[in-house]
Amino acid sequence: MTADEIALRALEPEDIDLLYKWENDMKIWEVSNTLTPFSKHQLVKYIEQAQLDVFQTKQLRLIIESETTKEIIGMIDLFDFDGFHQRGGVGIIIHEDHRQKGYAFEALQLFTDYCFKHLGINQLYANISVNNKGSLALFEKVGFELVGVKKKWRKTKDGFTDECLYQLLR
Repeated sequence: MTADEIALRALEPEDIDLLYKWENDMKIWEVSNTLTPFSKHQLVKYIEQAQLDVFQTKQLRLIIESETTKEIIGMIDLFDFDGFHQRGGVGIIIHEDHRQKGYAFEALQLFTDYCFKHLGINQLYANISVNNKGSLALFEKVGFELVGVKKKWRKTKDGFTDECLYQLLR
């Protein structure tokens, strides 16, 4: 899948070092709901499983890369996929060197179009901390609507914080 500036592609075995670095970056654990590090062995198995059908694995992770330079910009995920109810959650991470350049907007638009047109999804949702202003603005710009706030939902190093639930329906 490609757009003007970026392409979305499947995980490849050569992505293991980057995946290992990002999945074990404790700075992003709070937004990814990660509590423990991943081993390279676990991630190799994950990449192998990622080649299976989304209807089997209930998840899909794609690499966001520059269409021109092929540099990896970030990752976007479909998780908690439910084929019967035709819904799933969306998560996105853009490497700090590539933020504020429009890549996340382009990737999220491309990904949501793919989910609706090719996977037959009826709705997507995103859980976003009230403190993550950039993500809140991104998902709203793509058309996600705030449908609720879960009070004191996420435990952080500073205590508990609220989490917003956004949905995009088609």
